Amino acid sequence: MDEKKAGFWIRLGAQLLDGLCFGLPAAIIYYFLTGGSTGDTEGRLARDILTTLYMVLVPVFWNGHTIGKRICGIRIRKLDGSSPGIGSMLLRNGLCWLLYSFTYGIAVLISIVMVIVRKDRRAIHDFASGTEVVHDDTWA
Repeated sequence: MDEKKAGFWIRLGAQLLDGLCFGLPAAIIYYFLTGGSTGDTEGRLARDILTTLYMVLVPVFWNGHTIGKRICGIRIRKLDGSSPGIGSMLLRNGLCWLLYSFTYGIAVLISIVMVIVRKDRRAIHDFASGTEVVHDDTWA
């Protein structure tokens, strides 16, 4: 596959757009349902589950795109060029959450450096799940 690999800035832009397109409405709904209470464990759990479902299932059913990735013209794909499956996306996002949480952000910095300096632009979670993020002109 000779598609151009997506670099740091386009990936960051897609992540920010996902936050605006999905995270902001979810936060507003969460606020109205809970009255803005930060002590509502069930509400936070529901929000986290919905966010995880979005990050895992939308790319599986939408050819590697999330809303933000679609707007930016990039997508997640397996190394063989196929769309990621549920297992790949669970590993990609689950590992991302675990690794980035338990290393207090050090793994985030390592992943950023990897995306910036590596020719294949793959981060830690891309290696673990056998995925890459590429520019996708098929939606243009």
